[in-house]
Amino acid sequence: MKVKDITKSLQEWAPLPFQESYDNSGLIVGDEEMPIKGCLISLDLTESVIEEALKNQCNMIISHHPIVFKGIKKLSGNHWVNRCLIKAIKNDLAIYAIHTNLDNVMHGVNGMIAHRLKLTQRQVLRPMTNTLHKLVTFVPIEYKSKILKALHQAGAGDIGNYKECSFNITGEGVFKPAAGANPTLGSLDKLESVKESRIEVILPRHKKDIVLSALKSAHPYEEVAYYLTSLENNQENLGAGLIGQLSNPMPIMDFLEHLKLSMDLKYIRHTPLIIKNVEKIAVCGGSGSFLLNDACELGADIFISADFKYHEFFEADGRITIADIGHYESEVFTKQLLCDFLNEKLTNIAVRLSEVNTNPINYF
Repeated sequence: MKVKDITKSLQEWAPLPFQESYDNSGLIVGDEEMPIKGCLISLDLTESVIEEALKNQCNMIISHHPIVFKGIKKLSGNHWVNRCLIKAIKNDLAIYAIHTNLDNVMHGVNGMIAHRLKLTQRQVLRPMTNTLHKLVTFVPIEYKSKILKALHQAGAGDIGNYKECSFNITGEGVFKPAAGANPTLGSLDKLESVKESRIEVILPRHKKDIVLSALKSAHPYEEVAYYLTSLENNQENLGAGLIGQLSNPMPIMDFLEHLKLSMDLKYIRHTPLIIKNVEKIAVCGGSGSFLLNDACELGADIFISADFKYHEFFEADGRITIADIGHYESEVFTKQLLCDFLNEKLTNIAVRLSEVNTNPINYF
């Protein structure tokens, strides 16, 4: 098992192109070809976490938060980030971060919160845009099934919970092979007419090269006719935050107790409790104040997130109750989420949960 085997599995689940533009997810330190002895899962990367990895003979650390978030100009050891990087490099430790790309997939960070709160009918609060392409191509009718199979295997044709979706029309393809051509059908300098299928499929933007390669490999023609169009459609199962429903409405105080127990909380900072019963719940792990209006527009009774500033609480404005549960507290169960995923996907490597509490905030 090598570093690249683990990163490949993680990126199939939460592709790096799904991270926000300001983020720095991916392999931060290490060689993709390095063999892995053991893997430690943490929320943050600190010197204590690195010591824990070395003590337990783990030479790869997967953290939710990237250790390198801003530009680093010096590795002098006079800052905790520098010391972590120096220690990792000296000890051949690979460091991988899976941050906002894991926030933005349905079964990622927010999916874990929704699961713990037992929310149903989940949908993304703010779907991502400009993540889809439409591919149109033309093939002889007898090759249609072969081409569709290749496109679907490469990742095209998924729409929400539906797989292998396509649109097909039968028509007439006309072409004349010119000098230098080696046509599958037809003869040089002779106009040829062929019954063809026009195939249309939707694909994720980040799979464009893989899908086009599969098309060209499976297509019988020397020159493959196709065109690719960027779509502005929202990708409904991808984006920031989630909203879902409780099976039955709960009195607001009962729900806050449920929230405390489900997320193992000591404290909840909240705005006035403006309604007696709650049913529709919006969540966002980490800093989610940017989604407040989205939660209101979708009719959430309460918005659970973290890192609200004093003046941002006023923005609830009688429309919704904000429940700030703390950044660490909202994401700490991400460690177990990652551990469960890797244990299911990769059965021949030791995966450990970090026991270090990396929460920098203490309460008296």
